[in-house]
Amino acid sequence: MGEWWGPVLRMLVLQAAWALVGGQVRYSVPEEAKAGTVVGRLAQDLGLEAGEAEARRLRLVSQGRRASVEVNGASGALVVSSRLDREELCGKSAPCALRLEVLVERPLRVFHVELEVTDINDNAPLFPTARKNLSLSENIPSRSRFPLEGASDPDIGDNAQLSYTLSPSEHFILDVKSSDDNRKSLFLVLEKSLDRETLPVHRLVLTASDGGRPSLTGTMELVISVLDANDNAPQFNQSVYKVQLTESAAEGTVVVRLNATDPDEGLNKEFSYSIVSSVPAGNSDLFRIDPKRGEIRLTGGLDFEDVRLHEIQIEATDEGMPPLSGHCSVELEVLDVNDNAPEVWVTSLSVPVPEDASVGTVVALLSVSDRDSGANGRVRCAVWPAAPFGLVSTFAGSYSLVLREALDRERVSEYEVEVRAEDGGSPSLRGRRGVRVPVSDVNDNAPAFAQAVYTVLARENNAAGAELARLWARDPDEADNGRVRYSVWEGGVGGVASAGGGWRPASSYVSVDAESGRLWALQPLDYEEVQVLQFEVRAVDAGEPPLCGNATVQLFVVDENDNAPALLPAGSGGPGPGVLGEAASVPGSVSGALWAWAAWGAPAGQVVAKIRAVDADSGYNAWLRYELWEPRGKGPFRVGLYSGEVSTTRALEEADGPRQRLVIVVRDHGEPARSATATLSVSLVEGSEAALAAAGSSSSSGAGLRPSERGAAATGAAATTNVWLVVGICAVSSLFLLAVVLYGASRWAPRAGVLSGPGPATLVCASEVGSWSYSQRQSRSLCVADGAGKSDLMVFSPNFPPPPGPAVKETQPEPPALLDTVSGYSCLASRHFPGSPFPPLPPVTLIPSLVLLSHSVGMRFGVAG
Repeated sequence: MGEWWGPVLRMLVLQAAWALVGGQVRYSVPEEAKAGTVVGRLAQDLGLEAGEAEARRLRLVSQGRRASVEVNGASGALVVSSRLDREELCGKSAPCALRLEVLVERPLRVFHVELEVTDINDNAPLFPTARKNLSLSENIPSRSRFPLEGASDPDIGDNAQLSYTLSPSEHFILDVKSSDDNRKSLFLVLEKSLDRETLPVHRLVLTASDGGRPSLTGTMELVISVLDANDNAPQFNQSVYKVQLTESAAEGTVVVRLNATDPDEGLNKEFSYSIVSSVPAGNSDLFRIDPKRGEIRLTGGLDFEDVRLHEIQIEATDEGMPPLSGHCSVELEVLDVNDNAPEVWVTSLSVPVPEDASVGTVVALLSVSDRDSGANGRVRCAVWPAAPFGLVSTFAGSYSLVLREALDRERVSEYEVEVRAEDGGSPSLRGRRGVRVPVSDVNDNAPAFAQAVYTVLARENNAAGAELARLWARDPDEADNGRVRYSVWEGGVGGVASAGGGWRPASSYVSVDAESGRLWALQPLDYEEVQVLQFEVRAVDAGEPPLCGNATVQLFVVDENDNAPALLPAGSGGPGPGVLGEAASVPGSVSGALWAWAAWGAPAGQVVAKIRAVDADSGYNAWLRYELWEPRGKGPFRVGLYSGEVSTTRALEEADGPRQRLVIVVRDHGEPARSATATLSVSLVEGSEAALAAAGSSSSSGAGLRPSERGAAATGAAATTNVWLVVGICAVSSLFLLAVVLYGASRWAPRAGVLSGPGPATLVCASEVGSWSYSQRQSRSLCVADGAGKSDLMVFSPNFPPPPGPAVKETQPEPPALLDTVSGYSCLASRHFPGSPFPPLPPVTLIPSLVLLSHSVGMRFGVAG
């Protein structure tokens, strides 16, 4: 149990000592310790586990001067690495404490260790000179005192406490006096009068011993020459002159003016001043004394940080024979001025800093010092700019540069931080240190397209591989985080319904280059198959995790005139001509044979047939016009330019023949124009035959009667009519009236009835999908016979009876306007097309009246809601 409690008690004592000293470890090592000497178990004292010191890189942080100690990486012990000389490190300062900074990582922490280097008695006392010559007159009275320069010992404490002994002599003794500041003054005292004739030269040995164990000694030989005659030495009015001077004193400044007197007469009264020695040794070159006036001046600069107190030994020597001298000392105290700016050192720097680093992250460790003392050495630190970094004081003269605000590399990719230090002097001095802190990128920005919706126009029948558009997404991140790849997103809403009824994805029509964002067509586009293709393009960066952005592409297929007009066969139950054969397809045109009846005597303007055609194209390319190609000149028939109605230009006569052959060309308004040719055979018959033919045609389905069948039917109808005419002649007025009614019915039966009502004008607009519609809440679609309805609005002029007076020219409908834009709804504007034989017209308005065209030959039009 005792073995178990021992380590526990030691750990508790260590923790208590750690808390008591505020987290600082102190060690002591004697100077001149051998390299490899263990100073202390640093890792254990810092609370690190075994092996943790090497894993967390326990190490010392250099502060600009050699520490002579290092951390053993394996054991975590603090060991001596090179010679430790206390006198070299600290001079006379006691105690000699070295402040060390110890750094561990993961997490980054700094500890402060104080290493005290203790003194050993490794320096013997040393006199300024090994031999000193003195000249003393034989008439010097007893108890005369002669100052001697003491020895110096660079050690401290007891090792520097010196004691002096003088070799035995019946004439001289040694007098040692101690001052208040523990300084010792040595005087050689004449105990017995000298007699030059008995002993002209006295040789003594002055020995200095320190208080070390074992004690070390130093000696100086005193050679005393006994002179005759001059028996009065110069005397100073003060034995010690105390002077204060600032370290900023300029060269040539008077330090002090000495005053000495000699009561002798003649040459023995004349004396001169000289500097004997100075402490510290070697600083005598800083001073110069006027030998006659006794003024001591500076010959160099003072430095408070190097030497704070100078002690100068002055000697005044007369010109007597032998010369006599008097002595005094000058103690110069150097006063500090604020002549040292603070110094800032970066001891550790952790860069680059990721832009998602948390607030409080330590970026750098700093050390700040000022060689001045007092208020001049007190330093205040600040960081500029104040954001996003700040300073935290961790120990006296040590700071941590920490993160105060969140970083954004896209806004600032690198910071030039300046740590400014200012002391408390007047005027204050400043020091600064620049720290460059780069910010590393993280993937925190998704690619963003320049537009949320791209509108692209593409002509149909484009070549496969043609470039349609170029998309671009910006990612402000760098390297892989900002490298964008493009793709058509199958997960988005995109695709069209194919002609076969299936659904085709957008990726079967278009593709996007992954690197450049170019949009390509995979196949030729067909307006009749797809008018609008809407899909999404996704931009994904190469970051971890990857981020993406989407953009919607609306691809509008612009119609080309690639479909010729197609003639429609006769519908069941509707008036109109029949089709005798299949339409023959030729380049740019289609032909077909049609037939119709017309009654003799039909008035001008009588509609005998209507040519029906449809164009699979859209808009202007599907706008059809009808032209009578044969016969040329003034014939009995004409064709409505845009209605396709074949009507008489005058009353039909027998001279016109039994049959008229009309060649009608149907053209669209595309560039180049495409056309279809219809051959219409019009048979001229009596009115009753025409009525019967119309009735027979209305009761039949599909195509009309063949010409042979039509002749037989006409013969039977004529016989029946003659019988009724004979009966009518025989019947008196009632039968005559009946004949008049039948005649009127046969005359007006082929005319189309028109219902039209007034209504407000409605502007025709084009929707964004390129189809035509009314700008009303409920759209209308025009259905022609049994064919499929088209979304294009085709406008036909109603057949009004010609008013009395001059013939009214057929009004030309307004050509449909081209699409000005594909976004939203754009209204049709009047536009003149090059090559069109018609002048530009004002904007088209449609009268929303319900037009019902009823024809006796079976052609029917309806309006589908």
